[in-house]
Amino acid sequence: MNFHPRLQLTRLLALLWLLLALSGHALAHKASDSYLVLDVQGQSVTGQWDIALRDIDFAMGLDGDGNGDITWGELRQRQSDLSAWALARLQLQRGGSCSMTADQLQVDEHTDGSYAVLRLRGECPTADADLQLTYRLMFDVDALHRGLLRLKLDGQTQTAVLAPETAEQTFKASGGSRLAQFGQYLVEGVWHIWIGFDHILFLLSLLLPAVLIFHHRSWRAVTSFGQALREVLWVVTAFTVAHSITLTLAALQWVELPSRVVESTIALSVVLAAANNLKPVVAQRRWMMAFGFGLIHGFGFASVLADLGLPQGAMVLSLLGFNLGVELGQLAIVAVFLPLAYWLRHTAFYRQGVFVGGSVLTLGLAAFWFVERAFNLKLL
Repeated sequence: MNFHPRLQLTRLLALLWLLLALSGHALAHKASDSYLVLDVQGQSVTGQWDIALRDIDFAMGLDGDGNGDITWGELRQRQSDLSAWALARLQLQRGGSCSMTADQLQVDEHTDGSYAVLRLRGECPTADADLQLTYRLMFDVDALHRGLLRLKLDGQTQTAVLAPETAEQTFKASGGSRLAQFGQYLVEGVWHIWIGFDHILFLLSLLLPAVLIFHHRSWRAVTSFGQALREVLWVVTAFTVAHSITLTLAALQWVELPSRVVESTIALSVVLAAANNLKPVVAQRRWMMAFGFGLIHGFGFASVLADLGLPQGAMVLSLLGFNLGVELGQLAIVAVFLPLAYWLRHTAFYRQGVFVGGSVLTLGLAAFWFVERAFNLKLL
């Protein structure tokens, strides 16, 4: 059976939008991360490993009574199982395999919930070789999980993001190159914008009207691709400039805002951007909305850098790499969306299904996020 190309693209666009909306709740907050801090001095290894209780519960089933709350007693009861489960997924080698133990258990609060804190100790066979690290926590059940590593190796601090494709890494005793740090943070910037569904929905809500023009209280299709492209460039440039400013200020710790305020305002920005499509208040200068709320989104991006940690020896390059990665990820989204939207701008599917329906769906989802974040609730 043959299908018209426009019909195929229409269905594809509808499917992508639906998947984005359905995935949004799971990834509206921070993605699944663990925080691994290691200090390797010669043969001695000490460290701390923060693992989200929700991840441990998903992998091991901590909630014994099934009431939805994980108590300290339930966690302590499974301490030996937790230590064995975690240490089986972390291996260090320095001239041979390093022995590792977890001798303490605590609980700490992060911005996205409670974390079990394992205190690590170990010893390696030699004191002056490169360090090889293998990390496989959660990868068998969650391919989006990331381990955020801050390693102090013989006095020199290095950072890394441990993903399924970078699960095995070697750290030079003399420290990693600045170019390698730049490349690593570039990739992480691209990855963060692609899994940051609240950032994506804000951007898409501003881009939806780019192929339309508000005239006599109704939306009409633009007459040329250049007209739509100019609108997109204004919006994207304003958003880029704004979040670059606050990302830099926050990453350098010159300006700090409470995480709850930032995340709630980001959700509110999505609500207002989607609502503006349904009842235009800012119809001609959406770049102003992109700039104003882009300042808040920059603080959201900076929270990821705070978790990663900027290496002192390559701070500027790493910050530049992350910011550039965010822009590349953003431009990739625009490059896919804009030609499709322009081609479909005359269709009822785009005007009613994608533009109106997508804006309504986005508004409802973002309002749900706002209530959860502003009032610190877990509705689902």
